[in-house]
Amino acid sequence: MRAPAKINLTLEILARREDGYHALRSVMVPIALADELAFAPSAQFAFSCVPATLGDDNLVVRAFAQSGLAATPVAVALTKSVPVGAGLGGGSSDAAAVLRAAMAGAFGEPPARDWIADARALGSDVPFFLAEGPALVEGTGERVTALGAAPPWWLVLAVPPVHVATGPAFARLAEARAAQSPPTRPRSESATIRCGEALQRADYGAVLATMMNDFEPVVRAAYPQVDAVLRALTEAGAPRPMLSGSGGACYTLFADAAAARDFAARFRAPAGTRVEVVPFEHGDAWR
Repeated sequence: MRAPAKINLTLEILARREDGYHALRSVMVPIALADELAFAPSAQFAFSCVPATLGDDNLVVRAFAQSGLAATPVAVALTKSVPVGAGLGGGSSDAAAVLRAAMAGAFGEPPARDWIADARALGSDVPFFLAEGPALVEGTGERVTALGAAPPWWLVLAVPPVHVATGPAFARLAEARAAQSPPTRPRSESATIRCGEALQRADYGAVLATMMNDFEPVVRAAYPQVDAVLRALTEAGAPRPMLSGSGGACYTLFADAAAARDFAARFRAPAGTRVEVVPFEHGDAWR
């Protein structure tokens, strides 16, 4: 199974709730950079990863445990292509792939479960990946509204050699907001809602005009490598360079493959930056 990464076209972090989670509002789109999971019969459950970057405490193993399948006699082989700690949702997509496989009967008759609750328990991005396409994500990630087929757009992805942990990113954002009133941002005035509507119309210019990420200022300040990549993209003439998620992957969006490839060919990324030219993911690639 393929487990595509995602980018956030918008990411609004709203007020902190009584349960300690922050409400959020985001337009997320899967992209054609994907991990792959292979499942094979085995005497007992076993997990392996190539490259060997993950131990036994990872979201794939947790997804089996969360869905009551920890004792399934299956060998799981994960091939990682999505960078870890880059705000691209690779681990969340891997977990969602396990849930999708379970729901499809890959490990026997699917148990009667609240799969969305399982997804939410694994992480705020996991429910999104069950939608298998662009979506408006709200609440703490559990409210997912599909936005239809993705436009045939492309992006140039630039990932600096830095791991940005989500928890500290939230802490930095909270510190930066400490002297301010908690943001309310009613839906009627939301850039995210406007972005989702523009995406459904395949209105490239309107999507660019609404793209935003609340994490970007604090992540740029804390991670010079991220700031350097965003500055390099801007200096190269990239349309609306953006941070994805809590970082550190950055990207710039193009309406067609030729424009994306032309930009990538002349873009001079800072040393150590991984550069990929990828399209938005589409439904048939999830199978």
